[in-house]
Amino acid sequence: MDIVMPDLEGRAAVLDELICERARLARDPRYDGRFFIGVLSTGIYCRPICPAPTAKRSNVRYFPSAAGAAQAGFRPCLRCRPEIAPGTPAWNGTAATVGRALRLIGQGALDDGSVEDLAERLGVSARHLHRLFLSHLGAPAVAVAQTRRLEFAKQLVSDTDLPMNQVARASGFQSIRRFNDTFRRQYRRAPSKLRRTRTSWPRAAEGQYVFRLGYRPPFDWDSHLAFLAARAILGVEEVRAGTYRRTFALQGLQGTLEVRPRPRSHAVEARISFSEPSLLLRIVTRVRAMFDLGADPATVARHFRGDPLLAPLVRKYPGLRVAGAWDGFELAVRAILGQQVTVSGASTLAGRLARRYGEPLTLSDRGGLSHVFPAADDLAEADIAGLPAARADAIRALSRAVLRGEVDLASPVLTDHITEALLRVKGIGEWTAQYVAMRAFGEPDAFPADDLVLRQMAGNGVPLGRARLRDRADTWRPWRAYAAMYLWRGAAERSTRGATRTTRRTDAPFPASQGVSRRAKPRFLEA
Repeated sequence: MDIVMPDLEGRAAVLDELICERARLARDPRYDGRFFIGVLSTGIYCRPICPAPTAKRSNVRYFPSAAGAAQAGFRPCLRCRPEIAPGTPAWNGTAATVGRALRLIGQGALDDGSVEDLAERLGVSARHLHRLFLSHLGAPAVAVAQTRRLEFAKQLVSDTDLPMNQVARASGFQSIRRFNDTFRRQYRRAPSKLRRTRTSWPRAAEGQYVFRLGYRPPFDWDSHLAFLAARAILGVEEVRAGTYRRTFALQGLQGTLEVRPRPRSHAVEARISFSEPSLLLRIVTRVRAMFDLGADPATVARHFRGDPLLAPLVRKYPGLRVAGAWDGFELAVRAILGQQVTVSGASTLAGRLARRYGEPLTLSDRGGLSHVFPAADDLAEADIAGLPAARADAIRALSRAVLRGEVDLASPVLTDHITEALLRVKGIGEWTAQYVAMRAFGEPDAFPADDLVLRQMAGNGVPLGRARLRDRADTWRPWRAYAAMYLWRGAAERSTRGATRTTRRTDAPFPASQGVSRRAKPRFLEA
């Protein structure tokens, strides 16, 4: 079977069996999650990095997804654990529909809804969506959703002490009987029996869960963490000792999150404190998006390697991701606060907003987390002091538009309707809309062309006009969001060098140190 995806060297439009074979024999982690290996002699499917003895070529079949392997009758390997592999990379063209469908499925679109409903949300027919899934994933959408549920259930069985009825509910099964039957068919044993075979798993306190989430190397964790640290909202987010921490609220319940790297495993570790297990899959899905764990850095690097502006940055900072956001509304408010001010100034304003209008954190915290960011109904009529009137009006207008359902910032996929609705909010322009598309919706081709720093970097210090920058950025499609991240990284590097020469201190928003302090005061404009 040929898998529709470019190879890492860009030599072909199809990832063929020869490339799969080379990646399998080399156990190449760059291909982890890009395809799966079915072994005929055992009836098991594995990741390319599986440490088990290499099977004979005649006994191997390749599949573009875990769901495709499961559809063919193979069961998951208990050694390499396909459930923690990086997600399927996003495609472009007609397959962008598949990428958006996967995001919707990740948010539970097929837990209660039908394929017809999913297709309608994507603006295609159910028949066309079925063809796309078979072409790109080797399995229909329903099978992909079921595999997703089973993979998460397997992770809960292996990595938590949740009772099986809660495992079933958390992974989207409507009944414990259906969960047990499906699990036995897939793994050839009951979930309780599989749990008894585990030798070790991350220990966690009651109400706390630890997940290992894979990515394709390389991953420039230092740069990703520094970007988030510079924009951290005081009391809501912080970075300590190489770990990102934050508060959140979901369906009226508070929680906290910690994410730290596990580079030897090509994974991050997410530690979640939350009282309702049924929402864990939704939380883990957000973490994956926030840290761009489904990215394919080799494809992005190949696309930029001939560009004189971006190629040196890609070589210096391999695996730079697009920093996502926990919540679309929070990011949009933060973006409004960031209009025409420094990064540190916007973070200070956001922290004041959180302390005044957000809920105090009711969970105990050993660090600096104290509040949950305010929701739209907290800000719709708020008397927001300390801001220019126009910016306070924009925050209230956005909050009211969200409450009226005119702007859906909770959607897992961006639509033209959402962008148009954002732009109709007085005080929100193209920069804010593109910034939200890039970070809240994970659109890889979003590009805030009005950004002053991007214009300066593209003009080598002399700001390009917006139209010229858009023309220049056309060559970076379909990865303009990654181009923006690299240009911001390059600008921060220049700022750091200048600060070191003149003041002997580092205050750029992308400091190289992993242990970034929230007391750093970056002087850096995003707009």
